[in-house]
Amino acid sequence: MDVMGDKATLYETGRFVQPSDRDGAVEGAEEAAEEVRRRLAAEAGDVEAMSVLGAMLLRRGDLDGAEPQLRAATAAGDRAAANNLGVLLHQRGYADEAAGWWRIAAVAGSAAAAHALGRHHRERGDEPAAEYWLRQSAEQGHALGAYALADLLEHRGDAGADQWMRAAAERGHREAAYRLARALDRQATDEGDDGADNGVAQAAEAEQWYRQAAARGHQRAALYLGTILERRGELKEAGRWYLTSAKDGDARAACALGFLLRDAGDTESAAVWWLRAAQEGDGNAANALGALHAERGETQTAERWYRAAMDAGDVNGAYNLGLLCAEQGRTAQAEQWYRRAAYAGHREAANALAILLLQVGDATGAEPWFSKAAEAGSVDAAFNLGILFTGRGEEAVALRWYERAAAAGHTEAALQVGIARLRDGDEPEAERHLRCAAGGGSAEAAYRLATVLDARRPPAPAHELGESVHLTKSECEEWYERAASQGHRRAQVRVGMLAAARGDVVEAARWYREAAEAGSRNGAFNLGLLLAREGSEPEAAVWWTRAADAGHGRAALRLALVYARRGELAEGQRWADRAVSLGPGEVAERAARLRDALREELSA
Repeated sequence: MDVMGDKATLYETGRFVQPSDRDGAVEGAEEAAEEVRRRLAAEAGDVEAMSVLGAMLLRRGDLDGAEPQLRAATAAGDRAAANNLGVLLHQRGYADEAAGWWRIAAVAGSAAAAHALGRHHRERGDEPAAEYWLRQSAEQGHALGAYALADLLEHRGDAGADQWMRAAAERGHREAAYRLARALDRQATDEGDDGADNGVAQAAEAEQWYRQAAARGHQRAALYLGTILERRGELKEAGRWYLTSAKDGDARAACALGFLLRDAGDTESAAVWWLRAAQEGDGNAANALGALHAERGETQTAERWYRAAMDAGDVNGAYNLGLLCAEQGRTAQAEQWYRRAAYAGHREAANALAILLLQVGDATGAEPWFSKAAEAGSVDAAFNLGILFTGRGEEAVALRWYERAAAAGHTEAALQVGIARLRDGDEPEAERHLRCAAGGGSAEAAYRLATVLDARRPPAPAHELGESVHLTKSECEEWYERAASQGHRRAQVRVGMLAAARGDVVEAARWYREAAEAGSRNGAFNLGLLLAREGSEPEAAVWWTRAADAGHGRAALRLALVYARRGELAEGQRWADRAVSLGPGEVAERAARLRDALREELSA
């Protein structure tokens, strides 16, 4: 699915078109002509021209040329020139003299100068003076002043910071818009955790501010906007914002763009962006490159990128190195990398380390790592602790860990809790956990749940093959069928029995055969019964032979009877002997009588 759009859309968007050399030449010529006009006017005594010319030269970095023009305009009372003269002197390193000119301009009403003067006082630690001048600038509508005031108040923990941050954002300050969005995002998360509806509105407003900041070129805002859109499934637009941020140099956006491209099936383009991000020190991108090369079988390159991720401070790099070494059978090295990641707090590495130690017989060493991983939130580790304590016979401790894993949604843990509750006679709790496990895809849980429900059904008339007669499918049969469809052999046999009870011989035979071919001796025996009833005794004997060879006593007795009827007394006696040894008791007793009778016939 081409969710990202074509590459022309993604990589050649007009947003990134650079001006041509011809356009630049035209702009340069116009600027030179403007400078000549301003210089002529300034030489003629035009104060505004002096101020503008000084500002032009200052922007170009020509401080020596700008200073006399700005001083002349300042002397004539131009407040913009006084502000720019302060900027020039600040650049030369004369901060105190610069502050003097800024003060003059600020008193004269220059919001820009008030902002500069406020920043000057803040840099020197004079926060009261800084707040005074920044407030003067902000109240005149100066976006930079409002942002600087908000930053100062936020640093002090003043509640008024939000008001001025919003004011700066509304006046077009992109960093203010980004910070306001981040604050709203955090509040939305907190509100969402508390279950309040207000979080939705705050999240929506945060997105709007991210969008405004991103549209003004804020690379981190573009990254967060892309993340929001990706989470919502708007992948094409998310990719555009990731691309915007990545092209502006944000490594995290480049990494995110790589994952988006990979999910769209374009692994080659994904690798390009991961490479760019990894070269900028993004550990997540380095891990992604490592995984990509590992999938291709390029283990040395994969290892190099995992090491790069680790060097970038991403603990997943050490964990992935452990996985890579374990796959190659380099157990000692795998243990080394797992330990490194585990000591750094990587819970899955701690679990993997414990499994590795368990595999080499060090159960004592494994237990604390399982515990550490489980306490850090690893569901698999909690389940593994349950297995560990079960193996030691500490069922109560094992059950506590199984319950913890089950509460976090671990399917097999829920199955183990269900089995334990059945054993304790707590059928309601057993059913609850078995339903969770069966819903999570456990065939064994589906089968056991079906048996619990089956046991509650009222008794029904017996079918001639021993199955109960039910005309419609019950819930228990639906669970049997779910388990059977997942390959559970006992469930397949039971579904076959229920189908036979309904008179659906074809369906019964299908399930018996599937179970028998998978190795179920009961399936083979029941399939033989069904075939014999339908008049296919030779084929039935084939399945009974398979069942008897697998240890099914009743199948051996059926074979003894078949061969006895055919007159093959020695073969009948052999199968009767086998039935006696296999049992159960009732079968062994009947088989013994048949064996003795056949022996008498043979000796007569």
